[in-house]
Amino acid sequence: MVERRNKDVTPVGAPGQPARPSGRAEVDAFLDKVAAMPRPARAAGTRGRLLFGMDATASREPTWDQACHIQGEMFAATQALGGLDVKLVFYRGLGELKASGWTASGVELARLMTSVRCLAGQTQIGSLIRHAAEESRKQRIDAVVFVGDCFEEEIDTVGATAGELGLLGTPVFMFHEGFDSTAERAYRQIARLTGGAYVRFDLSSPAELKRLLGAVAAYAAGGRKAMLEYGRREGGMALLLTHQMK
Repeated sequence: MVERRNKDVTPVGAPGQPARPSGRAEVDAFLDKVAAMPRPARAAGTRGRLLFGMDATASREPTWDQACHIQGEMFAATQALGGLDVKLVFYRGLGELKASGWTASGVELARLMTSVRCLAGQTQIGSLIRHAAEESRKQRIDAVVFVGDCFEEEIDTVGATAGELGLLGTPVFMFHEGFDSTAERAYRQIARLTGGAYVRFDLSSPAELKRLLGAVAAYAAGGRKAMLEYGRREGGMALLLTHQMK
């Protein structure tokens, strides 16, 4: 497929890989540490910040455009909570990872996403999470959303990177399209290590993905209380997602 260049996104570097975690006891202790960490209150007058990560490899092409239109629910769900700034990060092709700037406009985010064309390649979830950690060290990110359908990396290496993000207090919400069992195991691990949540969705029911994105947006903009209120109001998978959060 012919690629259309997007001047609004920039390539992201690929730094060295972190050390591997060791032992079930150490992992359990780490998860307890993440769960016990306080989520600092955001300064008054500032907006929530959400990093929106997408798998743009060839397997996602059939449902990419539909997902692009659905993401507007993230902004709609946060208007009464002070709004939301979103950064798009996606990977595709041969080691290509790109990131946009931060935007508070649902229209702008939709424009960015619809300018992307999927290209065959392997997953780069570890690099995407590493980029999220680097951004969160510069300025707090309230949540990361990832939408994908497969996993082709070393889980221990990616898990170590996810653990770093968890220690920064940034949960990752892993949205799994399809039924790949390898991806499910990896996605669940990433969610646990960051204090986030995992859910499988099906774009044949777009209303559910809208509600899921809205729930995470509510969390990013207003914290756990806002997410719980949104889940109770919307019900369905959005409510189940809130129950996974410790």
